[in-house]
Amino acid sequence: MNINKDTLLCMSLAARPGNFGTRFHNYLYQQLNLNYIYKAFTTQDLPAAIGGIRALGIRGCAVSMPFKEACIPYLDELDPSAKAIDSVNTIVNTEGYLKAYNTDYIAIARLIERHHIDPHTAFALRGSGGMAKAVAAAFHDAGFHNGTIIARNRETGRRLADLYGYAWRGDDSDLHAALLINVTPVGMAGGAGADVLSFSDQQIAQAESVFDVVALPAQTPLIQSALRQNKPVITGAEVIAIQALEQFVLYTGVRPDDELVQRAAALARG
Repeated sequence: MNINKDTLLCMSLAARPGNFGTRFHNYLYQQLNLNYIYKAFTTQDLPAAIGGIRALGIRGCAVSMPFKEACIPYLDELDPSAKAIDSVNTIVNTEGYLKAYNTDYIAIARLIERHHIDPHTAFALRGSGGMAKAVAAAFHDAGFHNGTIIARNRETGRRLADLYGYAWRGDDSDLHAALLINVTPVGMAGGAGADVLSFSDQQIAQAESVFDVVALPAQTPLIQSALRQNKPVITGAEVIAIQALEQFVLYTGVRPDDELVQRAAALARG
């Protein structure tokens, strides 16, 4: 594809930009001969960044931590997927009108169904930010009522737990849960806790399955420990591929076939 005056720009905003979205979207643009290009950014001035999306006609923007809730005051409309949890991961710009979505929620809901998780399963979810809200909401809406939110921040942890009728704990001492879910940056490549387990080996041993929303690397320390103990896992790589696909569809109006999406996701993981 040759970039020209009609090329549409899509982008991402994250505290620590990665290459997954850039590789995923640009590969699909090339394969489908779409006149788009995708670039990752970070910012210290969120209002100006959102204003730039509007003013420059940037078609779409993926939103990651820590901007998922902070961006809301600068947008024109929230789709029900974002409004229900007051958290945004996708902005679509239509002639200067910014509408927000949350494809994280969609991805989690599909993975619950794909992995046939029993709604009676007791789970422990570590985290209380925007992505944790999407995960908790998806589990709640799928009929899971026996859940515990683990968050050191008492205010955000209790708020998230109360919102969906779950218990809250400030630590994980004496924790027992059939499903362990990490929705924090612990284990993320390049972060301070890249080599840290978000749940202990003992907690993993006592669990039935493990879900880590961290996408990079695909096998975080938590996932590696679970696999060593022969526990079924759901990885962040699965989450990011589904949510990125739904973003792609929102930006372009085109839904690629499954084989092409799998190739794009494999390339993006590098």
